[in-house]
Amino acid sequence: MSSWSDHALDALAEAGYRSGGARRRVVELFGEQDCAVTALELDGRLDRVGRASVYRAIDQLEELGLIQKIDVGGDSAAYEKVDPTGHHHHHFVCDSCGRVIPFEDEDLESAIHSISVRDDFQIESHDITLRGICKACG
Repeated sequence: MSSWSDHALDALAEAGYRSGGARRRVVELFGEQDCAVTALELDGRLDRVGRASVYRAIDQLEELGLIQKIDVGGDSAAYEKVDPTGHHHHHFVCDSCGRVIPFEDEDLESAIHSISVRDDFQIESHDITLRGICKACG
């Protein structure tokens, strides 16, 4: 199990949530993801876990700041684990096929930091989604 999964299960236990099998399976599946995933994608990958249990676990994880909602357009929101170290990435979203492509950019992070210093604003978190057309659709 990933260290994020261990961290999430510990945080859930500290918040008073019982260690149910369905919740554990949702946490473990999130721990295996490298990028955002929708609730329906999670539900489709979890045999013998009810859809209501998946949504309930997502709500609990989001409430505790263990995952965050990512706007990927379309009808469904996607969710992504929050790394306790603060490491993160951003997203390209193809407006044609809906593909979500993660990216990291040190210059972008530096610019965000510079803006916060310049404007005397403490940034707690940020996410950037760039929309356009991917290479496969272009």
